[in-house]
Amino acid sequence: MGSLAGMLQASGHRVTGSDVNVYPPMSTMLESLGITVRQGYSAENLSPTPDCVVVGNAIPRGNPEVEEALNRKLLYRSQPEVVKEEFIRGRRSLVISGTHGKTTTTSITNSPYFLIEGDEYDTAWFDKGPKFMHYLPELAIVNNVEFDHADIYRDLDAVKLAFRRFINTVPGNGRLIAGWDNVHVREIIAEMGNRLFTRVETFGTSDGAAWQARDLDFSGQLSRFKVFREGVEWAEFETPLIGEFNIRNCLSVIIAAEAWGVEVAAIKEALATFQSVKRRMQVRGFVRDVTVIDDFAHHPTAVKETLQALKTKYKDRRLVAVFEPRSWSSRLAVFQEPYAQSFEAADFVIIASVFDSRTATEKGDVLNTRKLIDDIDAQGKPAFAIDAVDDIVAKLDAELRPGDVVAIMSNGGFGGIHEKLLNALGNNTHASLAADS
Repeated sequence: MGSLAGMLQASGHRVTGSDVNVYPPMSTMLESLGITVRQGYSAENLSPTPDCVVVGNAIPRGNPEVEEALNRKLLYRSQPEVVKEEFIRGRRSLVISGTHGKTTTTSITNSPYFLIEGDEYDTAWFDKGPKFMHYLPELAIVNNVEFDHADIYRDLDAVKLAFRRFINTVPGNGRLIAGWDNVHVREIIAEMGNRLFTRVETFGTSDGAAWQARDLDFSGQLSRFKVFREGVEWAEFETPLIGEFNIRNCLSVIIAAEAWGVEVAAIKEALATFQSVKRRMQVRGFVRDVTVIDDFAHHPTAVKETLQALKTKYKDRRLVAVFEPRSWSSRLAVFQEPYAQSFEAADFVIIASVFDSRTATEKGDVLNTRKLIDDIDAQGKPAFAIDAVDDIVAKLDAELRPGDVVAIMSNGGFGGIHEKLLNALGNNTHASLAADS
């Protein structure tokens, strides 16, 4: 919604907004654009009368501004509706989807056409279909498919059905770029059978993919890999991104760029100079020779791949993982067992309390952090369940030693833990901050 606000303002619209909790980097971006965000919801926020009320998917009936808009019969639309009609229709669209990697893949892509991160979240209280059904893809990337969003989808079959419907929106003169390393993507394509009316380009590191990344090398300053197309070497690339999952993200972008006629040299330059998005293995600072990293990982697969990638990059250093179960899926017990295996690459683990656990109980059984710690501890590594952010910071301040790498993972603000930790380690002095790196 914040990005859409900036796009609408750049198009000449006057934009204001309401929310209960806006945190960096989005809050600082909106502030820099001069877009006013009112804290809390109120009917008075709809005065003067707006031309259109754009409703986010987390806003329910009963919200004061929703009720005011309905009572006054104001025009209201979902965020995907506005994106489709204001920015996509009439343009060439690349929609990037999948359980993991959407934001990074979208950011890697450098194109004059319209790019959008298409997710499977529901659209709005009045439209319970996935957002990505609105985005009119000419090219569609499906990186991977796993069970997620347990508050919306009943099971994996429901998630797969959503992706089959999305794939079915790609036109005959478009392309579907499918992550072949993921078994569920392969199953979805097979289930479509002769009902798939577009060209399919498969990619991955596995032998069955038409486009393959081979000879992955993470030993240098930049990651290196070769791309093979139908068994023939096509080109070699470098990127600052680390981890096999990021190489797959890069490969999907390479295929999309080739489909739109981008020169190989331009693709190489874009990948080699790419600066990762914030909150994706972002180095937040160095204090006392301790590296503090911020990452958005919250699904167990994302946690596992993030930690494995960091262990590869910092292979001779102790890796400390700090995780806040904050997304709907991570707050519930649906991933209790997978999370126990997600921290294998870490040497020291802290699990925070489940965010807003009382509300989470309305959706089902809540993740048992004490059991999770016991399961991790059984792997022979120190593991602790600590509820409060200040207590986590105090524990880290006492335990960390020079050379350690701290990976803090949450899909929310996590109580400002990054700055609190940096300040505690530096005792408010001698901190080398790298918040924008």
